[in-house]
Amino acid sequence: MTITQLNYVLAVAEHQNFTKAAQKVFVTQPTLSMQIQKLEDELDIQIFDRGKKPIELTDVGRKIVAQARNIVNESDRIKDIVDQQKGYIGGEFKIGVIPTIMPTLLPMFLSNFTKKYPKVKLSIEELHTEAIIEQLKEGHIDAAIAATPLEDEEIKERVLYFEPFVGYVPNNHRLQGKIKIDPTDLDVEDILLLQDGHCFKDGILNLCKMADRYEEDRFSLQSGSFETLIKLSNEGLGMTLLPYLHTLDLRDQDKSHLRMFTDPIPAREVSIIYHKSELKMQIIEALQSVIAGVVKGAITFQNVQIISPISK
Repeated sequence: MTITQLNYVLAVAEHQNFTKAAQKVFVTQPTLSMQIQKLEDELDIQIFDRGKKPIELTDVGRKIVAQARNIVNESDRIKDIVDQQKGYIGGEFKIGVIPTIMPTLLPMFLSNFTKKYPKVKLSIEELHTEAIIEQLKEGHIDAAIAATPLEDEEIKERVLYFEPFVGYVPNNHRLQGKIKIDPTDLDVEDILLLQDGHCFKDGILNLCKMADRYEEDRFSLQSGSFETLIKLSNEGLGMTLLPYLHTLDLRDQDKSHLRMFTDPIPAREVSIIYHKSELKMQIIEALQSVIAGVVKGAITFQNVQIISPISK
């Protein structure tokens, strides 16, 4: 049994296809199939049910994959120890970013990071929080940037910044005359929300403390982007809430509709998160340092109240 064979098993388990798995690990399909067959013969069991389309794990195969993932992670840790000892910060690093953070944060830090750490090959993917947690646990990504706390014992979190919620109140709205708004002013039936799957939506429902009153038949007024929510709001269909960084690039005429909250300002906690195995920590720490440095000048709020992103 070899680490290479275990990597091949993990690739097939991920892609459920021998050809795609072979492409993933940069070998020919016959070579990959032969090595997996050799491992199955050694263990005298079947890891994969090849009669199913797509290929499925057998019952014992699922247990082997779980253990193989642990073994491969631990072997990667040895490489990490050597890299850290040498002070080397480089190599491939896969990171997931939730959609409500990606468009505002990425332009702020990406150029600085790539210039400071040119040997790191970043692979960035936009993912919802649920997919991020799953992919971190399965080892498909190395870290992620998401709203926290997530309260998952397998995931570790390092806080990057606190980002306030900001009200967007259109003309002729009942709150339009207020200089600042309070969470008690909010009515979940009057707020345009992002689609299901966005943790920012769950944060708003938790802020309103009215999730039980939210009716799914308002789906027609949900959107996948803040830009659409702003346009709907300007048409008089309700107010909405935005993350603070998103408000910085609004047009001046739209900025006139922004309303901050009274203290303590409701905010989301944004963190870099990673698996408890703590692989590639030198790159995670480098990302944390660069992001915290660029955001410090943009967000200076102190008295905040963290709103949970977990659906309640």
